[in-house]
Amino acid sequence: MAILAERFAQKISYAGLEPLATARVDGAIVEERVATETAVLTPPHQGAASEHGQPPVGTAYLECHSLPLHQQIEQFNLALQASFGTESAGIAKPYRLVILPLFLLPGVHVMEDIPQEIALAQQALGASIELDLRPAIGSHSGLHRLVTECMATQPVEAWILLAHGSRRLDANQPVEELAERLGAISAYWSVPPSLESRLQALSQLGIRHVGILPYFLFAGGITDAIAQTVQTLSQQFPALKLHLAPPLAASSELTDLLIDLAQDEGRQ
Repeated sequence: MAILAERFAQKISYAGLEPLATARVDGAIVEERVATETAVLTPPHQGAASEHGQPPVGTAYLECHSLPLHQQIEQFNLALQASFGTESAGIAKPYRLVILPLFLLPGVHVMEDIPQEIALAQQALGASIELDLRPAIGSHSGLHRLVTECMATQPVEAWILLAHGSRRLDANQPVEELAERLGAISAYWSVPPSLESRLQALSQLGIRHVGILPYFLFAGGITDAIAQTVQTLSQQFPALKLHLAPPLAASSELTDLLIDLAQDEGRQ
């Protein structure tokens, strides 16, 4: 998260954007019952923003934070006012705070939880700020290229695209479409079809070398659990050679996709 936010802050000043404040919302790899390291939403690189017109960038979390998301947004707004002041920073009222959800699926978090939190923050902040919620990173068409590059590093007979999955109606459709474009097979961590069932089917087809790509942005509790599960499944299916790829990670390419979404580009 910190690396991605720093790269975003460095690149956004060169992307031809009008001055705006940008916050990021993350939770793609966070389950409701999983604790994770969090950070308070505060604007880093404030000096550079003031001197060169670079928008301040902060991070926020939907879950596993001491404050709900709407209060993190309110604190970010207070930090901007305290650090800059509307006159010295050249920020007119009202100004825009762009929120980029780092989620891969249009599940409950993206379609319900985040909009509700944004609405609460907007109600509290009033007309002093415009909260601009952009599409989730999973809607960007460039993810196909990013995943293709990850798959190209390892020659295997078949790939499984392993996503978290959502019980929300049609939320998993982007994964199905992406897997079809990649010539891969979809599987899900929290809903059927499971990784085990997919490996069972591939084994029966005579496939011997299978690549597993965790469709997650960052390493964390779930990707650790996936690695342990793959070890167990390799013993369950001794005839299969399993290669577990890393998650997408905070690459320069992922940063570019966020810049596109900040510019309201890149939607499928």
